Amino acid sequence: MAHKVTLIPGDGIGPELTEATRRVVEATGVEIEWDVQLAGADVMDQFGGNPLPPQVLESIRANKVALKGPITTPVGSGFRSVNVALRKELDMYAQVRPGKSYEGVRSRFEDIDLVIIRENTEDLYAGVEYEADSDNAKELTTWIKSKGDKFRFEDHVGISIKPISEEGTRRVVRFAFEFARANGRKKVTSVHKANIMKHTDGLWLRVSEEVAAEFPDIEFEERIIDNMCMQLVQKPELYDVLVAPNLYGDILSDLVAGLVGGLGMAPGSNDGDHAHVFEPVHGSAPKYAGQNKANPTAQMLSAVMMLRHLGETDAAQRMEDAIAKVIAEGKDVTYDMKEDRNDPTAVGTSQFADAIIEVLGSRVPA
Repeated sequence: MAHKVTLIPGDGIGPELTEATRRVVEATGVEIEWDVQLAGADVMDQFGGNPLPPQVLESIRANKVALKGPITTPVGSGFRSVNVALRKELDMYAQVRPGKSYEGVRSRFEDIDLVIIRENTEDLYAGVEYEADSDNAKELTTWIKSKGDKFRFEDHVGISIKPISEEGTRRVVRFAFEFARANGRKKVTSVHKANIMKHTDGLWLRVSEEVAAEFPDIEFEERIIDNMCMQLVQKPELYDVLVAPNLYGDILSDLVAGLVGGLGMAPGSNDGDHAHVFEPVHGSAPKYAGQNKANPTAQMLSAVMMLRHLGETDAAQRMEDAIAKVIAEGKDVTYDMKEDRNDPTAVGTSQFADAIIEVLGSRVPA
């Protein structure tokens, strides 16, 4: 029986990455019924200026699983992030971002195998912001002034609210412990800044400790975010699963991506109780769109995560092994994975997929 999966090509380099990935997934022999849905900056005009048309959400709700390419998010202005909107609309409260070393990938670090689990709907990314001189922020401005803090309100001042709830914290921390247990992981580290933000991050830490008590078989520890960044660079081997509020999780996942060779090696998933969207961590790189140049590894590894979620564990392992083999050989890889980025033997996105498909075809499925 075929699995029904929503496929969102995205924009920028997204369509090239998702097409290459779709071909590799199909080469594993797993039957997928793809429901292609368009979203992002490139299709806004087709849907009345909406980068996230209702039918995209309806498809994911029906299929419960989606493979998504990167979508452009304007910086500082423009429409709100489609990625953030998807997470909130579908209540995908946990984001899983693995960081794993692969032979043949240039990095100063070896044998990295970490997982960042990021709270996905709260914290500063909830987008609760004001200008201090606007009508809807006057009371807040008055309150801040009454506390005696020396803010300068003569000019425009931006105020961002950091909501962290007990329910939101409890479910994502429990997700992290359940993930650790299901995947044979030994330790969960909760990341915070409770020494400074005592009400928000203090709540996060308290709830983390309460949830940890429910999982005596999993080691638990806590780390302050700035110290955590230093620890990951100095001794990443001491850590296993990290769970963090939204902003810290975003920062840490990029840091871990740097340990394993960059964002081109960074897959991810957004998970809720009723929807799961698999996508790479990196952006849409519009300047490379249509050039058959981008590295599809993160997109493909996201599809490996998707196959595991669908229960196709053998196909997922064969796909990951084939990707690892092509990378280790270093012959049919994109320019960014070569010692010399100007190496004329570098292949394109599609040819990288061809090489992986050839490896998959040379193996007899278990």
